Amino acid sequence: MKLILRFLKPHWKLCTLTVFLILVDVVGALIIPTFAAELMKQADDGVEFNSLIFTAVLMGVAALIAGGAAIGSVFACSDLTARVGADMRDALYKKSLELAVSDFKKFGTASVTTRTVSDITNIQTALINTIMLVLPVPLVFILSITMAFILDWVMGLILLAILIVIMIIAVFIIKSSSPLFRKLQKLLDKMSSVLLENLTGVRVVRAFNNEEREEKRMDDAFSGYAVTSIKANRRFALLDGISFFAINILIILVYCLSGFRISAGHFHVADITAIIEYAMFALFYLMMAQMVILTLPRAMECSERVRSVLDFSPTIADNVTGPVQLDGDSEDVLKFERVAFRFADADEYTLRRLNFSCKRGQTTAIIGGTGSGKSTVASLMLRFNDVTEGRVLLNGVDIRKMPQRQLRDNIAYVQQRAWLFSGTIAENLRFGKENATDEELMHAVDVAQAGEFVRALPEGLNSFVAQGGTNFSGGQKQRLSIARALVKKPELYIFDDSFSALDFKTDAALRHALAAETKDAAVVIIAQRVSTIRHAEQIIVLNEGEPVGIGTHEELMENCSVYREIYKSQTKEEDEQ
Repeated sequence: MKLILRFLKPHWKLCTLTVFLILVDVVGALIIPTFAAELMKQADDGVEFNSLIFTAVLMGVAALIAGGAAIGSVFACSDLTARVGADMRDALYKKSLELAVSDFKKFGTASVTTRTVSDITNIQTALINTIMLVLPVPLVFILSITMAFILDWVMGLILLAILIVIMIIAVFIIKSSSPLFRKLQKLLDKMSSVLLENLTGVRVVRAFNNEEREEKRMDDAFSGYAVTSIKANRRFALLDGISFFAINILIILVYCLSGFRISAGHFHVADITAIIEYAMFALFYLMMAQMVILTLPRAMECSERVRSVLDFSPTIADNVTGPVQLDGDSEDVLKFERVAFRFADADEYTLRRLNFSCKRGQTTAIIGGTGSGKSTVASLMLRFNDVTEGRVLLNGVDIRKMPQRQLRDNIAYVQQRAWLFSGTIAENLRFGKENATDEELMHAVDVAQAGEFVRALPEGLNSFVAQGGTNFSGGQKQRLSIARALVKKPELYIFDDSFSALDFKTDAALRHALAAETKDAAVVIIAQRVSTIRHAEQIIVLNEGEPVGIGTHEELMENCSVYREIYKSQTKEEDEQ
């Protein structure tokens, strides 16, 4: 509830207007049966025609006001909930961008997607139904029962008793259904996760002929959701049946007792219509409120899931409010000082005793076996993770003492798994520099050895890119990702195994072109192949998270056994090929 109030507060004017229109609609709708009963009494008493016309006009005015208010309240409430939903989605998206990589993994991609789309949609639906159908219930009850008592106290007591009984039953059913709706949201997360895995990994599923096994996994997820949904829907059906039964009982009692009350002179035949109208109106709102309230546990669960993300304190947060002054003339663009790192849920260190500098105009390469911590070094440079011990400096400043935006403005990162966004090639290349010209883009594409295939495309830079770049080969995606980094022209380039999909000829040509393009910046290349990094001014060899050698290719071949083993194993593989 606090979450919803937080997002309603900025729209308090629209919220006030909506509530006012709903109240006008309710009051107007309840006055109409009173005018109708009065009109029938006047006709029975033989009053003048002008009096009848006057009462009829008043009833018509009340109907017009109530109808106008009803239409206005629907428009206002729809606008209000749409604005609240948009604000929630915007806040959730911005928060997801603030989360550290480890934080994001805690919630899960499928779950964050479900919370942003499905959960907020559920909250919007519950909000509009609550405002339109639950909020007026107290006023409807008070006015209906009061008017019924004014007409006849016996009828008023009957109406009050039936409403109380239905409310007690509704509370019992709602409490029993709350756990079901909480379970539904968890099952929805599971269903979304399995579906996302199957859609993104469809090639692997087909390659291993595991369609039947994955179908069973999906069936299990779907079945669990269906069984729980059926149980929840049965609660709806039970409550609806009880409510309709209560309405019928009330009508029977009104007609049975009205004869005795009329003959005793305590009741008028015209009052029967008014009493039934009050009862039907009250029970209609009660039935609608019951259906809405049954969905509230689900909406509250959705609200809690959204709140848990919005109120989550990121593991990595800015410690300063504004940009800090960097030493732009520093020879050491990036420096690791006695750095050690351990994941929060790990007992052992992933990296230990890292001491090195990345100098301007030079290339620093990092190589090592699988699981040696190479990519973790890149995540520390980008501050995707914070060091456990020691510090990382960018142009002489500890990266924890500068805004993350400022840090990453000075870095261009090409990750191991090349990723392109849906749109055009030009839009992807401008990801790091929005105002880059077409000439700058083509220059970066040429340096990245992608010029030939880009020019061969019918639309060139304006060619369509599918989500993830699936309409390009692995090598083409890597070269476009490298070009995107070059457009940015940062202080530091990080290539995290970004040449793995390139053939040796393209790799060599790219490295030669990069040397001239990055002469005023520092370059870090994380690689598996020695051929990619053998010409680097500094090569760092990692083994089980520790540096076991730092130097040039020639120095390491002479002094580092681990490097020699990597080199010999790769040379042997090339000779065998």
